[in-house]
Amino acid sequence: MKLAIEMARTTLGQTSPNPVVGAVVVQEGQVVGMGAHLKAGQPHAEVYALEMAGEKAEGATLYVTLEPCAHHGKTPPCADLVIHRGIKKVFIASTDPNPLVAGKGIKRMKDAGIEVEVGLLREEADELNQVFFHYVSTGLPYVTLKTATSLDGKTATVTRESKWITGEEARADVHQLRHTHDGILVGVETVLIDNPSLTTRLQGEGKNPIRIILDTHLRTPLDANVVIDRKAPTWIISGKGANAKKIQELEKQGVLLLQLPSDELALSSVLSLLGERGITSILVEGGATVHGSFLKSRLFHQVIVYIAPKLIGGKEALTSFNGEGFRSMSEVEQLEFKSVEMFGRDIKIVAVPKESDS
Repeated sequence: MKLAIEMARTTLGQTSPNPVVGAVVVQEGQVVGMGAHLKAGQPHAEVYALEMAGEKAEGATLYVTLEPCAHHGKTPPCADLVIHRGIKKVFIASTDPNPLVAGKGIKRMKDAGIEVEVGLLREEADELNQVFFHYVSTGLPYVTLKTATSLDGKTATVTRESKWITGEEARADVHQLRHTHDGILVGVETVLIDNPSLTTRLQGEGKNPIRIILDTHLRTPLDANVVIDRKAPTWIISGKGANAKKIQELEKQGVLLLQLPSDELALSSVLSLLGERGITSILVEGGATVHGSFLKSRLFHQVIVYIAPKLIGGKEALTSFNGEGFRSMSEVEQLEFKSVEMFGRDIKIVAVPKESDS
């Protein structure tokens, strides 16, 4: 199962809106087949593993990170294939919350006389598919807030200089983060100040997420990198009063304009809109006003902070989160540290909202 999980992990960022899945076939203590789901619309992990196993699948044991599907989608049901190939026993790490599966794959295999055990390394497997589980359950994207700061919590100097707070190793990890998300979201101020490309720059091939700009009054320049470079799709979410001529000019450049029925870009409405369009995960890279809005609305699922061993100082220097903030400690968002890693000279901290003790 550890091998199946590691194979699934290598496909993070490739399979959306599908889950990541790994499968291993074992016959008499020997691995005879293995596979991972590589991309939506392509064969599932069980198919690759059983094809590799060939005749050795008869009477073998299958280890799979997610419950085999029992419905016809873009590919046939994997539960039927497992039965047809004569698998004797199946170990499943995670059950599938998708209503089209949700226990049906397990039942079908048990009804066919296959011994099925569920829960082996469930925690590790569940974490791999936290985005998929959240999207299937809510129809909304999983939200990650990302920022890079100095040791004293600054994201730029008083003159707005921010390149580079962190080192090359940390910046490379950010590009890996981008690769694993469907969308990357920023506010228009970030576009105006930094003119970023918001693309994935990895050695080899990395997936560019859809670039999502929150821009109530359509201030995004027509010559901004996100408009003219054509390196990735760009979506701009504006308010109802956005200038019709500017909309046409941006659309001529290939930008998708999405208007909300209000001049207030409520984040709950933004997330619903993105979820309806199949965005399962977004990486929010700022700026401080956007981060502050997500914090105040409590509409995020994890926070990733890269901390550099630098002191910037200055009360006018920028920080990660703006807005009114919380007035009392009893209101503040309580988090739990999930992991702490070193990337070069910088620290990467991943934190998630603390579950209620009640």
